[in-house]
Amino acid sequence: MLLELLRKKDEAGMRYLFEYYGGALNNIIGQIVTDNGTAQEVLHDVLLRIWNNIDQYEESKSRLFTWMARIARNASIDKVRSKAYRKSGKTDELDVVVVNRNNLSETMSVDHLGLTKVLDNLDTNHRSIIDLLYFKDFTQAEAAEALDLPLGTVKTRSRRALQKLREILRHELVILLVSMLQTFHH
Repeated sequence: MLLELLRKKDEAGMRYLFEYYGGALNNIIGQIVTDNGTAQEVLHDVLLRIWNNIDQYEESKSRLFTWMARIARNASIDKVRSKAYRKSGKTDELDVVVVNRNNLSETMSVDHLGLTKVLDNLDTNHRSIIDLLYFKDFTQAEAAEALDLPLGTVKTRSRRALQKLREILRHELVILLVSMLQTFHH
């Protein structure tokens, strides 16, 4: 029904899209764009992109919501990577993103993977770098600009953060293996 309305450019389709899918799309956007006002702007842009590009949707390739979610995710990433967004100081809210790691990625739940405990062992500087590079898809140059750091500092911190994560994971693995052995012997 929705697809048919959108393809006919029927305004009821836009209302239906906003009413039934706006919240879910906004959640996807909010995981990447932390400023509520900007997230709302991105949502409006996403709804217009869906409306204007509905003829590009191919039912044989994906479900409609998957296609819409991809548009929302890409628009969000484009927004946080834009110079205007970064210059407006929106990236100053990185601490909120780093602390609230439950919503870092639509495809990966850090809590589900058990990484929250591991990431808590990193200091704020290293968590910020990991967040941008691995959860927000920033390049090292983009992360340097977003954090107002020299590129060399970002490279060094990312390398050190990964080394620290390896050490932590090795330690966690040893504890797990010892625990399993103790359980097995009893």
